[in-house]
Amino acid sequence: MTHAFTPAFREILLERCRAFPRLAYEGADLKRAAVVAALAPADDGSGQTAVILTRRAMTLRAHGGQWALPGGRCDPGETLEEAALRELREELGLDAGPDTILGVLDDYPTRSGYAIAPVVAWVEDLAALNPSPEEVASVHCIRLDIIADDASVAFETIPESPRPLIRLDIGGGHHIRAPTAALVYQLRELIAGRVTRVAELEQPVFAWK
Repeated sequence: MTHAFTPAFREILLERCRAFPRLAYEGADLKRAAVVAALAPADDGSGQTAVILTRRAMTLRAHGGQWALPGGRCDPGETLEEAALRELREELGLDAGPDTILGVLDDYPTRSGYAIAPVVAWVEDLAALNPSPEEVASVHCIRLDIIADDASVAFETIPESPRPLIRLDIGGGHHIRAPTAALVYQLRELIAGRVTRVAELEQPVFAWK
């Protein structure tokens, strides 16, 4: 499949998101959170589609410096979609409307007490990109063809858990771990036309708190 940032590719992804059999976390013990998997034009002039990742500001109280999708905890009465678009605006200055949303993938329960829902959005224009320095250290457009490569995905084991630990290489000598890697991996699989569950993919021990 081509990953060119085109209306035709958007329609393919919209159809797959609409058909996706989403699994929602039904328990009451985890806090609700939403992140946005924003698909946008790659920033290298290639015409390819990229997913936006950030490096969290080092000054943040939790998970400073880690790779992340823009997002955060849902406010009372807020839908997942509303929370994701709000966080996109607050973190990156991108004011995307409800019409940019393609769908919502599976909830991912974290060891730190959240059920994270990834909201997939199609963002045409990054001209207004203005990261909040309080939350974001840097912004990165990771091309889908990089994470589509089978060599980009590895599963490891750790003595603390029987669950597989995912590592996703994103180019430039960088790699990400769950929960972000799990969410991006499910998106990768959806783009390839596969439904792959990720709730059992383990997080590194440093992310358990």
